[in-house]
Amino acid sequence: MTLGTKIFELRTAKMLSQEAFAEQLDVSRQTVSKWENEISHN
Repeated sequence: MTLGTKIFELRTAKMLSQEAFAEQLDVSRQTVSKWENEISHN
C-alpha cells in the first residue's frame, strides 16, 4: 500500500472531502490531491 492510497483510505473512512481534509491539515485541496495521486514536483 502506498502512502497516497493510505491517505485516501483514511480520508474516505472519515467521510471527509479533500477540501475538508485539507482544512484540518491547513494545506490546500490541491496538495491533498497531489498526495493521493502521488504527484511530486521536486
